[in-house]
Amino acid sequence: MKKILLIDNDTALCSQLAEALSAHGYQVCCAHSAVAGRQLALREKPDAIITEAMLETDTAGFELVYQIRDERADSRYRDIRHTPILLLTGIDQHTHFRFSLNEKQSYLPPIAGMLSKPAQLDTLLAKLESMLAEAPSNTLSG
Repeated sequence: MKKILLIDNDTALCSQLAEALSAHGYQVCCAHSAVAGRQLALREKPDAIITEAMLETDTAGFELVYQIRDERADSRYRDIRHTPILLLTGIDQHTHFRFSLNEKQSYLPPIAGMLSKPAQLDTLLAKLESMLAEAPSNTLSG
């Protein structure tokens, strides 16, 4: 059973998504801040992470991804740095900025994808399955 870490400060949404993903065969754990998300990611070593961009601050989710993706050999995140990450965010509705996953046009950290809230469950499931299929079989890189 694949383990998914959901990080969103909207506790009701997190609970609803956890229930829906669990019903589709995933083991799900939730965190409601970037700080708690980092702690759970290190402890649980999930197969994928779904996070909001706006957590404690408007950019806390981005900062979380940058920390996890840290390429330094002594990074405390080295065991999870290649874990696929999906941004499930409403940031474009709050800031009116549009984000691109095109690496040449984007300032986003390396992520597997981005969906805007509210996302349809079938779209989220399809993206999650795609991310997991493309992920390295062993996310440890150390």
